[in-house]
This record gives sequence, structure tokens and C-alpha cells, in this order.
Amino acid sequence: MRHVIALDVGGTGMKAALVGADGALLYEARRATGRERGPDAVVGTILDFAAELLAHGEERYGVRAEAAGVAVPGVVDPVGGVAVYAANLGWRDVPLRALLGERLGGLPVALGHDVRTGGLAEGRVGAGRGADRFLFVPLGTGIAGAIGIDGTIEAGAHGCAGEIGHIVVRPGGPACGCGGRGCLETLASAAAVTRAWAEASGDPDADAADCAEAVASGDVRAVRVWQDAVDALADGLVTALTLLDPRTLIIGGGLAEAGETLFTPLRAAVAERITFQQRPAIVPAALGDTAGCLGAGLLAWDLLAAELATDLEVSP
Repeated sequence: MRHVIALDVGGTGMKAALVGADGALLYEARRATGRERGPDAVVGTILDFAAELLAHGEERYGVRAEAAGVAVPGVVDPVGGVAVYAANLGWRDVPLRALLGERLGGLPVALGHDVRTGGLAEGRVGAGRGADRFLFVPLGTGIAGAIGIDGTIEAGAHGCAGEIGHIVVRPGGPACGCGGRGCLETLASAAAVTRAWAEASGDPDADAADCAEAVASGDVRAVRVWQDAVDALADGLVTALTLLDPRTLIIGGGLAEAGETLFTPLRAAVAERITFQQRPAIVPAALGDTAGCLGAGLLAWDLLAAELATDLEVSP
């Protein structure tokens, strides 16, 4: 059976899969990233994991994988195949595509940004299926975004498109890791809700999920914390939809697990803020934590399709 290798590298864990030509997950595996061992060890773990998947696929299906796709966090140069920088992994300028290609015996390798790769999967086979324009926004420790256009993800001129988490929604507000103040992710990420609810509840161990539960039970303090985050999120999303005019707005990440506790007030807050803009469908992400692996597999299949098209163009 034809298949490709897919790797989704996170700050604490890696997810890997063999992905069929129809986008099906044929085999899945997980492993700790091991960032405490340093960036070189993380790269070694990625290479070893990929090699194991190559061997597993060949043993199970009798054929070698045709390509590999890998999604990584931080700043990525997909054209050059370089993982430029990732604060949570401690690496700089890692030629990951070349290293993986060598380890996998010359297999073609595609490299992508983790959020954009997850957005690619959500757009093609997840919640954005059939939408010609969509915006994927995962709400996790931070907030990022992926801009989907006709089945592809717009990376921008410098690979930074979609960084909605750094739209300033509260000028002069909380300091952000990017160096700005009042950025969306300082107010509406899962980490931001966790901080606010821990302070409001007086429980240092309380987190965003606890806040959502308290909201559902009618806790006035929790409702206030939650609504502040929803209002900030709506301000950022309206700015994004004014610029991008997406047909579908896909919300994922940890906060989306709150379901209608998030989506009902969020839809209302967005509706209150728009004037001339067309209101997009606001829907939860469908693929959960498999999006990155599926997206990495799609990158690998896209790479093969591009190589085939090039070969056909140069054939006499």
C-alpha cells in the first residue's frame, strides 16, 4: 500500500503516522520530544523516529514510504527546508529536510510550520472541508493562525502570515513574549485564562478547563474572567475577518474543548462587533491532535505531486 511518513514535533511530545494516499492514518505512534536533553538530542530523536516508521511501513506493507512530511514549531523556512528557530526546543538553523532525507535514504522530505500544517489538514479533510477561504485559530498556550486559500495555506512573504495572537487588542496591556503589550494571546489564550482564573479563584492550581466548568455552573467570578477572554478574542477575530474575509472560522486548541461554553458567547460577541463584514461560520476544529500528523502527510503527498508535475513538464 502506498504511504508516506508524517511527523508532528511539539515542545513535549511527537506524534507520528503513516498516511495513505487517501489521507487515512494507517499507523500512529507517539514519543517524548526530550527537549531537556538539548536541541541536538531532539533532532536525533526525530531522525530515529522517522527511520523506525520507514522500517515499520516497509515491513507491514512490503513497500517503502514514498516521502516524508514533518511539522515543527517556531520559525520555519519550508523552501530551504530549515527549522530556523524554536524557543521551546532551543534550536536554530537546523537543516532538517536534508538531515531527514539523508537518514531516510534519499526520500523526498517536506517541512512545514506546525500550526499551518494543522490548518492544512483542517481545511482539506476537517472542519474547513469545502470552504474556499478559511482561518484556523488554535487557542492553546499561545494563539496562532493559518490562512487557508483554495486548499493551500498562505505562509506570507517571510513565513509569518497568520500570527493573529500578536494582534494588539488592548494597547498598553499585559506584556507579551514577542515584546509587545496587549497582544491577543496575553488575554485570550488558554494560558491567559488559566492565569486570570487562578488569581480570581484564589487557587494557584486552577486552570482554563476549571474556569470553563465554573462558568457552566454559574460562578460569577468565572463568568467575568471568561467573558473578558471572549471579548478580547472577538476583537482579534473581527480584525482578522475584516482583513481576510474568510468563509469559515475554525477554532481549535484547548479552549475549544469547552464546546458551547466558548462558542455561544464567542459567536454573539463577533456578531455584535461586525458592521459591513460578512459573518463567517464559526465552528470547532474537527481533527483534534491528529491535525498536525495529517497535515504533515498531506505536505508529503503534495511534494510528490509537485515533483511528478515537474517531471511531466520536462519530459520530451
